[in-house]
Amino acid sequence: MDIIRILIADDHPLFRDGLRSLIGSLPGAEIVGEADTGSAAIELSAQHQPDVVVMDIHMPGINGIEATRRIVADSPHIGVLVLTMFEDDESVFAAMRAGARGYLLKGSSRRELLRAVEAVADGDAIFSPAIAGRIRDFFAGNVGTASRAIFPELTERERQILDLIAKGEANPVIARHLSISEKTVRNNVSNIFSKLQVADRAQAIVRARQAGMG
Repeated sequence: MDIIRILIADDHPLFRDGLRSLIGSLPGAEIVGEADTGSAAIELSAQHQPDVVVMDIHMPGINGIEATRRIVADSPHIGVLVLTMFEDDESVFAAMRAGARGYLLKGSSRRELLRAVEAVADGDAIFSPAIAGRIRDFFAGNVGTASRAIFPELTERERQILDLIAKGEANPVIARHLSISEKTVRNNVSNIFSKLQVADRAQAIVRARQAGMG
């Protein structure tokens, strides 16, 4: 049996301990590293080139969605398995867009988790039953617009403003379009830059257009 090299990315030490013990029971599994931030997950993935990264979404600094996007962009052969408490549509579809191969909830059984690790290592896509149902509903047209799955860290208002930024609109125009003050626009723009970890408007536009906005 080939060795499955695994990186664990989660900011809770006790949960990482549990994962290490559980995944370590999988025949042929080797834990090559542990990360407690998104940036550490990116760095350790580049360094160790694991077969699978078990990734939480909400972590300090760079979140798990953005970390997944960067890891997959740099090393497409690495399979990211999202393991999180969040089952909202925005998180699920943002993870898929970022390139995650699997999405499980932290309440999943030991058997489900180990099977998912093996499947992702083999290049398969796997989702917990509840998540798979959401995906089926989505493609059947039973949920809201897909745009809500873009940048789940942003509020609905921030996504509206980012979409207008991606169209090249200036703050005064955005304020008139949304019937809000320019100060409110500026505050939201500042929040957008912080959440997306971009330095300026140009970088925000690039990120937004890559995601299909604008």
